[in-house]
Amino acid sequence: MSLIRSVWRIWSDCVQSGSTLRECAASVSSSDILDLTCSDSVRLVNGTSLCSGRLEVKTNQSTQRWSSVCEADFDQQDAEVVCRELGCGAPSVLQGALYGEVEAPIRTKEFQCGGHESALLDCRNSASDGNVTCSPGKAVGLTCSEPVRLVGGLTRCTGSLEVKHQGDWRPVIVSGWTVKVAAVACRELGCPSPVSVGPRKESSVRSVWMISSDCVESGSTLRECAESDSYSSILNIICSDPRPFIIRAVVLLLTLLLVNAAFYFYYKASRRQQTDTQEGIELHDYNLGKRKELREQSSTSKELISHPGGF
Repeated sequence: MSLIRSVWRIWSDCVQSGSTLRECAASVSSSDILDLTCSDSVRLVNGTSLCSGRLEVKTNQSTQRWSSVCEADFDQQDAEVVCRELGCGAPSVLQGALYGEVEAPIRTKEFQCGGHESALLDCRNSASDGNVTCSPGKAVGLTCSEPVRLVGGLTRCTGSLEVKHQGDWRPVIVSGWTVKVAAVACRELGCPSPVSVGPRKESSVRSVWMISSDCVESGSTLRECAESDSYSSILNIICSDPRPFIIRAVVLLLTLLLVNAAFYFYYKASRRQQTDTQEGIELHDYNLGKRKELREQSSTSKELISHPGGF
């Protein structure tokens, strides 16, 4: 049994409004405390969430200097490491100047990640000495997918909602308007919209992420709104799946191809039948002509035999 102790409870809505942590603190008692891991070497700036923005790398720990990274020094495997280090999902967009830039980026060193490293600075890098500028508009812009998933369903768009926060995957329960949260979850999963949403009773109390719908409505991601809690219910969601549309489109295309092929072979068969019929008529006429010619020859021969001396 965890020990209940005095803690400061901080509401994410208060922080989202621009207040400091101290201004948002309220004294409560709880058995839960917040564990936080911050990345001190990479960050994404000017994006819409912690998982998107222009990539910056800390180039000097003592002066706290941050630098953008050139596209030429970065690839997909490097992006996978950055997204993992930030606690986000897999990289979905890697594009230069996607999130703007204030100056020509400074190339630190060319990263040579294998994709399995836990931090970008753990990767091998080139021997260049840094401080080399590259063209404006070539700074790496990176979008990582949000760490959200639906588990236990028949497709990726159905199941119990889980969010990864502080390195821990947990099921979710929602305070407030669950449809709004479900819509955000479906969007982050790449599924168009929620079809069904509701709680599912569990057999025992378990650790969950409590998500406030007010926080989500303010524009924050599910992960940014997650707070540690214990509950006996979790959230089940069914999102519409975009794949049936694709499947129907493929089926329609294949059907059109089959119909066209059927018409083609029907046309070829009809032409062949017409040709065979015409050839049959011509052969029949030929045979009739030959028989008529033979009858005429036979008749002439009979006349010659009947009148051997002529007239």
